[in-house]
Amino acid sequence: MPNTLATLVLLLWPFVVWRLFLRLPPGRALIWSLLGAYLLLPPLPAEIDFPLLPSINKSSLPSLAALAMAYLFAPQRPKLLPETPMARRLLIVFILSPIATVFTNSEPLVFTTNFIPGMAFQDAISQPINRFFIVIGFLLARNYLTTREDQRDFLIAMLVAGLAYSIPTLLEVRLSPQLNNWVYGYYQHLFSQTIRSGGYRPMVFLYHGIWLAFFMLTCLLSALALWKAEPQQMRSKYMIAAFYLGVILVLCKTLAVLVYALAIAPLMLLLRTRSQLRIAVLLTVLAVGYPIFKSLDLVPARAILAQAEAISPERSQSLAFRFHNEDILSERAELKPVFGWGTWGRNQLHDPDTGEITSVSDGYWIILLGSWGWVGFLAQFVLMSLPIWLLLKELNWLRKAERRAFKRGMTFSLKGIKNSQFAKPLEHSPYIGPLALMLGFNLVDLLPNATLTPMTWLISGMLLGHAEQLARDRRAAERISASSSGSSAPTADAEPQLRT
Repeated sequence: MPNTLATLVLLLWPFVVWRLFLRLPPGRALIWSLLGAYLLLPPLPAEIDFPLLPSINKSSLPSLAALAMAYLFAPQRPKLLPETPMARRLLIVFILSPIATVFTNSEPLVFTTNFIPGMAFQDAISQPINRFFIVIGFLLARNYLTTREDQRDFLIAMLVAGLAYSIPTLLEVRLSPQLNNWVYGYYQHLFSQTIRSGGYRPMVFLYHGIWLAFFMLTCLLSALALWKAEPQQMRSKYMIAAFYLGVILVLCKTLAVLVYALAIAPLMLLLRTRSQLRIAVLLTVLAVGYPIFKSLDLVPARAILAQAEAISPERSQSLAFRFHNEDILSERAELKPVFGWGTWGRNQLHDPDTGEITSVSDGYWIILLGSWGWVGFLAQFVLMSLPIWLLLKELNWLRKAERRAFKRGMTFSLKGIKNSQFAKPLEHSPYIGPLALMLGFNLVDLLPNATLTPMTWLISGMLLGHAEQLARDRRAAERISASSSGSSAPTADAEPQLRT
């Protein structure tokens, strides 16, 4: 069980967030509030319980503190509802759909010697609140991390955090994952799962070694994104950092994450932004459509297992175990497909006599589908994916506007617009392509694993904020274009365009 220090650190973190918001701009304060908490606070089961409310832990507490500090100290108060109508509707469904799940799961599950209670009225209150806690980072990032400079701040923060976190990571590679036990008094996962390839898979203060490996992957990709976009004199430093983080990633001993790294790095270094967004869109389609592909037997499970067997029989057995549990849990989810089974382990399979859980749910998608049904699954996955689709839409508009201007012999810029308050060039951030790839591969990783972290929501919120900013600029440009077309003496300078 967690010791007193674990509870004390949780209670003190709001004061850390308060100091960050006093000393830093809101965007940077938000990044370090959530990133620092994710890396340093004790993982579950360390939490603080309140009656009728969701528990407060390393994910929810920093988000709540950041929201409060944003309202108290940020120059502009955050607007919690997105501007995009579809994002707004998805957000509302995501937060409120558990109410329907509660009222369709009031019956208990009765076994020979035990039972699991049905969901009660207080769950209809606590679950929407919990859903709101989950998306606070997403909503704040949409407000405060919308520009190129904000995204660069995030990538630099990830790089710095990865370099610093590599020190305790190397310590656990050598001594075994013990830091959480030494500091907070408990072991956060099964020790047997940390023994890998004749050594140890580190965890530090994260929930599992897979989480740490995926974090290091994000740090490595942040270094590559900065290397590509930054001035020439800084590139050598970023490449050295990327090489070092690549070594750390190998030492994390997680095969799937190494495959992601080998796939993403060339895409990030060689492709342009629009191509990166297109690939990210394909990844989101794979993540959102996976349950459908699975039900139609379109997932080549045997071929995947054969490839895993060629690499490592141990990994093949692990993957086969996951596929088997996905199948049996999918069958249970089909019994309540719309709103799911709810909480208390009702989505799992149980021993008919004792009621003990006999299934294992590794992938986040099957946890979500079984617990909250298709409504909850689509609301969350589409909400997280939507910013990538919106960005691709805006960049496609950019390309079409650029081609129209070229045919008319005009320069694609807003700087020459006369008598207009909208005098800045329309341009997208060079970091949105790498960030979209990070998000896309994270969504794909939610199929075999449950690596949904505050950083996932932060990246999605950043991309949504940038997409909405581009949409505002586009609408302003279209208004100027319409006004110029209706004037008696239109000029080339009046053609609103966007610099890419």
